Amino acid sequence: MNKYVLSVLVENKAGVLSRVSGLFSRRGYNIDSLTVCETSNPLESRMTIVVKGDEHILDQIHKQLSKLEDVKSIKKCDRPSSVQRELALFKVKATAENRSSLLSTCDIYKAHIVDVSLESLVIEITGSEEKIDSLQCILAPFGILEYVKTGLTALDRGSGVMQA
Repeated sequence: MNKYVLSVLVENKAGVLSRVSGLFSRRGYNIDSLTVCETSNPLESRMTIVVKGDEHILDQIHKQLSKLEDVKSIKKCDRPSSVQRELALFKVKATAENRSSLLSTCDIYKAHIVDVSLESLVIEITGSEEKIDSLQCILAPFGILEYVKTGLTALDRGSGVMQA
């Protein structure tokens, strides 16, 4: 199955997120990742939705989203023509013996230590899913206590603006 990233411009009002996510669940489509935020126009929000499937499923999702009156536009974000990023926070066991190794690892990945305690560090990283997954694998032997990821966000490259 292929992974698709959709950028959906919607009206910024109550119930829109519920209607969009309900559309997916009613048709048995899973949302792998969903991020939503208000745009520079306070009347609009942008949803970045990541789904897995084939071209037929993507076509069906596009058609169903287009039927919702709150949806203004839908754009598929392809990797070469868009910038795609994710944010993750990792809480990792930290001892006096392994702190320098953790700091070196953070430097290599351009990650930031955002919280320090006697027993742990919280590490923040922004980047591609592959970069974040790679750091997660490197941190695993240190002991990841908790982690959270934001989900993918994406914008098209260039000067074009997504229009309603």
